[in-house]
Amino acid sequence: MHWISRIVLVSVFMSAPALADQPMAPAGELRMVGSLRLHSVPRDDDLPAFLIGDDISRDAQGRVSLRGNAQVRRLDGVVKGDRIDYLPGTGDIEVAGHGLLMRDGSIVKGPRLRYNTGTSRGAVEAPEFWLGASAGQGRAAYADLLDRRHMRLDDVRYTGWNGPDPAWHIDASQVDLYLDENEGVARHGVLRFKGVPILYSPYLSFPLGRDRKSGFLLPTYGTSSNAGIELTTPYYLNLAPNYDATLSPRFMSKRGVLLGAEFRHLGQRSHSELFGAYIMRDRQTGDKRWLYSVQHTQNLGGGFQAYLDARKVSDDNYFRDFSSFGMTDAAITYMPSQALLTWSGGPHLSASLQFYTYQTLQDATGTFLAPPYNKLPELHVRAQHYNWNGFDVVSDNTATRFMAPIYQGDAFPAEANRRLMPNGLRMTSYTSVARPFVWPGAYITPKVGLHLSQYQTDWFYDSIQGLPPELLGQPDSQSRVLPISSLDAGLTFERQASLFGNAAIQTLEPRLYYLYVPYRDQSGLPVFDTGMATFSYQQAFDENIFSGGWDRIANANQLTAGLTTRWLDADTGFERVSLSVAQRFYFDDQKVTLPSQTARKASESDYLLGAHAALTDKFSVYFDGQFDHETSKRNRISAGMRWAPKRLATMALAYRYERDPNLYTDPYRILPPDAALQSHEQISFSTQWPLSARWFGVGRYDYSLAEKRNTQSIVGLEYRGEGGWAARTVLQRYAVSSEKTNTALFLQLELTGLGALGTDPMSLLSERITGYQSVNTPVSDKTVFERYE
Repeated sequence: MHWISRIVLVSVFMSAPALADQPMAPAGELRMVGSLRLHSVPRDDDLPAFLIGDDISRDAQGRVSLRGNAQVRRLDGVVKGDRIDYLPGTGDIEVAGHGLLMRDGSIVKGPRLRYNTGTSRGAVEAPEFWLGASAGQGRAAYADLLDRRHMRLDDVRYTGWNGPDPAWHIDASQVDLYLDENEGVARHGVLRFKGVPILYSPYLSFPLGRDRKSGFLLPTYGTSSNAGIELTTPYYLNLAPNYDATLSPRFMSKRGVLLGAEFRHLGQRSHSELFGAYIMRDRQTGDKRWLYSVQHTQNLGGGFQAYLDARKVSDDNYFRDFSSFGMTDAAITYMPSQALLTWSGGPHLSASLQFYTYQTLQDATGTFLAPPYNKLPELHVRAQHYNWNGFDVVSDNTATRFMAPIYQGDAFPAEANRRLMPNGLRMTSYTSVARPFVWPGAYITPKVGLHLSQYQTDWFYDSIQGLPPELLGQPDSQSRVLPISSLDAGLTFERQASLFGNAAIQTLEPRLYYLYVPYRDQSGLPVFDTGMATFSYQQAFDENIFSGGWDRIANANQLTAGLTTRWLDADTGFERVSLSVAQRFYFDDQKVTLPSQTARKASESDYLLGAHAALTDKFSVYFDGQFDHETSKRNRISAGMRWAPKRLATMALAYRYERDPNLYTDPYRILPPDAALQSHEQISFSTQWPLSARWFGVGRYDYSLAEKRNTQSIVGLEYRGEGGWAARTVLQRYAVSSEKTNTALFLQLELTGLGALGTDPMSLLSERITGYQSVNTPVSDKTVFERYE
C-alpha cells in the first residue's frame, strides 16, 4: 500500500508541466511558480491509471477488484467507492457503495455508478452533484453521463446556492447540463422559492456559472406614473466570444411596446457598443418615438486612435416620458455627439481632429435654452517639452469652425427657424515657457506666454436680431495678440503636533500667485464657447477669469494669496484635517467683459474658505464657501457630513447654495424689477441603515429651498434572507421638468446563483445613496480547482 501511494505522488509531480516551463533558480534562491491553470491532457489511451485500495485482487479475465477506500485515479479524473471493479482493457469501472466521480472540479456522488474512462460515458443511481466551476448543486433520481461535457438527469432538484438550506431551487422532470456551453436546460421546470412555485416553463434554460450564454434573461417589471405597469423580457444572444446582442421588448400599459436592442463587439484593436429603442406609436402622443446611441473606439496603429460617440432621440420629452430608473436621464438637456481622431507622436507632440454636435432638449414648461455651437471641425495640435534644460515649454494650437444651429422644435415657436448667433472660424495659439525652481519645502515658478488669436466671422447682420451693440458693424476678420506672465511661489512647513490625542504632523503651506495680462479691447470679438469661470480655490490660481475657448482674456494685474494647513496621521500619512483660505487682490479695474456684463471695480475678490476633516475613521465633514468681501454675504456654499459606523450602515447630509450668478459674478448689475432670481439652495439626506439583523432601510430626500419643493425622494426596504436570497422594494419620486414629476416603484427578488426577478434598482441605489452596499455578501467566483482530489 505504501509503495502504491509513492507511485501516485511521483506521477502527480511528473505530470505538472507548469514546473517544467520555469527556469531553474540559482541554489538557495526562491523562484516564482505560475498560478493554477489548466494544461493540455494527452490522449486518453496514453494516460496511466493508478489503483488504490485496502485490498487489491485480479481475476483470470484481468478484472481488478479494489476493496476498502478504493480509488482509480487518472490525470483527467478520479473515481472512488467502497468497492470498485476495474477492467483495464476496456476502461469500464463499476462502483458499489459511496461512489464518487470527479472531473474538472465537478463531483457526482451516488450509491452505485458505472463509468468508462475511455468514452467518459456512465450512469449514476440517486446522484448528488456539485458543479465546481459554478457552485451549482443538486440531486436527482438517475443520471446519464453521455460524454465528458454532457450530463442528463431525471427527476431533478437544482440550485445555484452553494450553502446549506438553499432558499430556491428548480424542480424538473429532466435536466440536461451542457458544461462547455455553460447551459442547463430543464424540461417542465418549476422555480420554487421557499417551497412556493413562482415560475413554470415547459422549457427553462439557465446558466451553470457566470459565463455568458444565449437565452431569455429573467424578466423585469415595475410601475411608474409616466409609463404605467412595465414588463421587460430581455433575450440575450451570445453570438461569439467577442460579440453579443440583447433584445429587450418593454411593455408599458400607458404607452405600448418599446423595442430595445443592444449590440457589443470587442476586437483586438477595437470596441463597439450600439443601442437603440423604438416604439411604433406612443399611446399618449400618437407619435413614433426612438433613441439610438453608437460608441466605437479603434486603434489604427502608428499612434492614431479613432473614437465615435453618436446619439440622438426623437423629441425633447423622450427621457422625461420613458425614464423609469431615476432622474439622471430625465435631467438630460444636451446630447453631444462626437467623432474624434487622435495622434500621439511620442512624449512631445500630439494632435486631434474632432467633429462635435449637440442635440438640445427643451422643456416647454421652463425657459428656452440657446443651443450651443457645433464644432465642425476642431483641429488641435500640442507640442510640449518638460524639463528641457530646466525649462517647461508648451504650445497649444487650435483651429475651430463654429456653426450655430437653428432651432427647429415646437416647444418655443417664437425661437424656431431663426438664426440666433453668428458662425465663425477661430484660430488660437498659446505658447508658454516656465522655469520651475524647486527646493525642499519651497518652489518658485516664473512663466511667460504669448496668446495669438485670429477670427473670421459670418455676422449675418441681416438675419440676427438682438446682437449686443458692441458687436454691430464689426469686421469679418479680427485678430488679438496678448502676452501673459505669472509668478507662482509656495512654501511648506512641517511640525510635530497632536490631533485628538494622537500623534500627527501639521503642515503650513502659504502660496502666492501673481498674474499680469495687459489690456486689449476685445468687445468686438464674437463669443463662441466662453463663459465666466466659477470662482473656486483652484480657479483663483488660473490665468483667466473666463473659461472655455478664451474668446475673452481678462486684463490682470493681481495677486492671489492662499494658505493651507493640514494634519496628517504620523504613522500612516492619512490626511485627517485640511483648512484652506484664499483671496485675490486686484491692482487694476476689470476692463474686459462678456457682452452685457458689468466690469468689476472692487480691489478684492470674495473670500474662499475650505475645511475637510476625517474626525474618526467613520465620521467625516466638509465645508467649502465663497463669501462677499464687503458684506460677508454667502455667494456659494457646499457642506456636508458622512457617518458610516459599520458595514451596511451609513448616513450622509449635504447642503448646497449658489447665489444667482448674475449677482455674485456681476455685483453691479441692475436686474429688472420683475426678474426672477436664479439662486439655487438645496439640502440632501441619504441613508442605508439596519433596522434589524435582516431588515435594512434605504432613503434619500432632496429639497429645493429656492423652489420650495421636493425634487427627489427615495424610500425602500431590503431584506437579507438565509439560503442565498434578498428582496427589495424601492419607491422613487423625482422631477422630470419644471412642472412635472414621475413616480416609479421597484420590486426585486434576488436569488444568488440565478439572478433577480423584477426591476433592478441597484444602480439607482449605488448612485443616489452615498456609501450604499449590497446587503448580500458577494459570492466569489469558483474555478475547476475549487474541489481538489
